[in-house]
Amino acid sequence: MPRSTMPTVGSNVSDTPSFAELGLPDALVRALRKNGIDKPFPIQAATLPDALARRDVLGRGQTGSGKTLGFGLPMLALLAGRKSAPKQPAAVVMVPTRELAMQVNDALEPLAHSLHLRTKVVVGGMSMGKQIDALRRGVELVIATPGRLTDLVERRACDLSKTEIVVLDEADHMADMGFLPVVSALLDGMPKRTQKLLFSATLDRDVDALVRRYLVNPVTHSTAPTTASVTTMDHHLMFVSPGDKVLVTTEIANREGRTLLFVRTKHGADRLTKQLGTAGVRAGALHGGKTQSARNKTLSAFRDGHIGVLVATDVAARGIHVDGIDLVLHVDPAADHKDYLHRAGRTARAGESGVVVTLVLPPQRREVERMTERAGVKAKTARVAPGHRDLVSVTGARVPSGNPVREVGSENPRPARRNNYAAGAPKKKPNGAAHRSSHSGPRSGPSGRKRSANTNKSRSRNTSGHNTGR
Repeated sequence: MPRSTMPTVGSNVSDTPSFAELGLPDALVRALRKNGIDKPFPIQAATLPDALARRDVLGRGQTGSGKTLGFGLPMLALLAGRKSAPKQPAAVVMVPTRELAMQVNDALEPLAHSLHLRTKVVVGGMSMGKQIDALRRGVELVIATPGRLTDLVERRACDLSKTEIVVLDEADHMADMGFLPVVSALLDGMPKRTQKLLFSATLDRDVDALVRRYLVNPVTHSTAPTTASVTTMDHHLMFVSPGDKVLVTTEIANREGRTLLFVRTKHGADRLTKQLGTAGVRAGALHGGKTQSARNKTLSAFRDGHIGVLVATDVAARGIHVDGIDLVLHVDPAADHKDYLHRAGRTARAGESGVVVTLVLPPQRREVERMTERAGVKAKTARVAPGHRDLVSVTGARVPSGNPVREVGSENPRPARRNNYAAGAPKKKPNGAAHRSSHSGPRSGPSGRKRSANTNKSRSRNTSGHNTGR
């Protein structure tokens, strides 16, 4: 079947129709108003009529554009009055990460409750028995990662043969994480007539193949070009020397406001979080090596304002949809322009403003400048050091107290020890034990004893499955 190729751009005009005028049930309109939502965002106003008409929809929009309600509202409206049979959900939302699944549920569950619809999050790291029990009792909407949903289907605890609506959220990220073969197998288990709503920031080759195979004459709605930078963001490249980088990072993290720091590896996230704690900056680390309960605790503390700093890897951060993040700091530059835009999109959400800063070491300069150009970003540049006026004026950086604090979500109750990365410490690392303590390598554990290679391999096996979509 041919598919539409010309995007229908959502209206930005001030006379955007109301939710009631778009055809939502009165109970849903009242629930939205109770949650302080009175008027649809452009992507919502654009997608609602077609989705309510049971057409397949391909949505393209920047993160923070309101797409969760863009697919959630018509789905809930179409499910109103339904009662699913045991093990047979009427609708399924598939997302790439556990955190995103829980946040989609947080957004939709109160609205579903207003229509007497039941929801269930189905992800790894949480009790499968409770998920099976909920499915046996019957739920209308399942919000799942592909791996755990596959597990339940294979155990015959979930039957997708009666699924009426399926949503694929952040399909490009599912493709990046290698989930599309699993997603395809799940789609093959649903009726061909199942309505499909696919949302993706980009339509690269794998996602495009998925669209061509499964969506029938989809209506495409796009709110902005895929390379466009959010207009309410200020982008900055700050060139630092290797010896200054941690001190600069610490001063930025000590600013007022909610701050998200990106690093490339889970070991880097743990190391930086401990360094911040040593300097007196309370932070939490979010990555696939953490237990699910620790990840939930850290993300909740960040969302609730108990901590102002979150240190995250790219994969874990795909589930971070927290309002009020006013600064994103790339401690390690993004791998490519798509990752840059995704990271940056954690700020300036829902019309708010935000600042995006990348710390750039001398050898990284050319590569980072090319990446931001591909991302369509015009970034201001400055060379900074600890306490530099540009650092302070752009980020609100402050010298931390130097009084150690404990990491949020840490399973080790002991406070972090001081090391040479605390604010005011010498920039040049001394030789000996203090130098070794600044690395996260496998030389020694908390007791100072050497770790065996077998221990490290065992830990690797135990943590490697945290971001498999299960």
